[in-house]
Amino acid sequence: MTKDKTILIRNIYYMLSYAFSELKKNNYEHIAKEEFDHIQDLFAEILYKGVSAQLKRGLHRKYVERQENLSVLKGRLDIKGTITNRMRCQNRLSCEYDDLSENNPLNQILKTTISVLLRDINLSSSRKAQLRQVMPFFSEVEEIDIRAIRWENLTYQRNNQAYRMLMNVCYFIIDGMLMTTESGKYRMTTFSDEHLNRLFERFVLEYYRTHHKELSANPDRIYWDINDNESCMVEYLPIMKSDIVLHKGERTLIIDTKYYGKAMQYHFSKPSIHSNNLYQIFTYVKNYDAHHTGNVCGLLLYAKTEEDMAPDLSAIFGNNRIMVKTLDLNQDFEAISKQLEQFLNF
Repeated sequence: MTKDKTILIRNIYYMLSYAFSELKKNNYEHIAKEEFDHIQDLFAEILYKGVSAQLKRGLHRKYVERQENLSVLKGRLDIKGTITNRMRCQNRLSCEYDDLSENNPLNQILKTTISVLLRDINLSSSRKAQLRQVMPFFSEVEEIDIRAIRWENLTYQRNNQAYRMLMNVCYFIIDGMLMTTESGKYRMTTFSDEHLNRLFERFVLEYYRTHHKELSANPDRIYWDINDNESCMVEYLPIMKSDIVLHKGERTLIIDTKYYGKAMQYHFSKPSIHSNNLYQIFTYVKNYDAHHTGNVCGLLLYAKTEEDMAPDLSAIFGNNRIMVKTLDLNQDFEAISKQLEQFLNF
């Protein structure tokens, strides 16, 4: 299977399925068995399946405010507008009313994302044909400028919960895979390291949440181990929040995930661990273990790249063990799962 950013495209689906649990349900599961030449094909298949299922339930409709000049009253009378009509010798009432419409932000984002995929040269003709099949159902829906999307303002109720996963996929496509050409048109590119890093972090967290509920996997706020007499300084210190914290009895493992094009930094051809990353996990561990029990371990977890060197290190700093490991995402998912299980021996 084709790779994207050194990750098997099928495994990007698995990562997404843990990040967005809806992908494990209904008619999405067979996607893991398919072959995809480009990551765009994977996203197109997910959108096609999701939109097709939503069309069977009906596109989400939302009340939108309309204003029209009508011969009979509908909704609320706009007196100012009606007077203006009379002054123009138009025997029409200016009316304001609410109308259930499919032309709302959720459907606009879906249509816009599909349009973006259809314009991508790397999307296979068969996937384009699938997406074109659903486009006529969006005839009453307008496309929007992707720069105008306010993702944080999207709201979900019981009747539109199925859109949550679709909006997350649209966000990954639009925010993580788009770039603007000189002509002002949008085209697809591959995932940036930043977006793969976020997906990698979410995947590892949700994997442990799903398969090891007893570990109480969560991001966790870490407080500075500072002397009470110096507490006035706390408000000026940066907030520390770990990617993942696992608890096993009295022992704790803090995991900080990283996805880089290069897992190692080099100085005069000499490889070393990224200094900022090591300082970060060291700070997390030492401050979390405020009582110096030695029961807190740290794991700096890199996604394996095409570099020949993949860090696999472990050392005790004071009385806390800190490990630097690599998770190879360019292998069958069973092997990925086995690696993740091995990290639990802390």
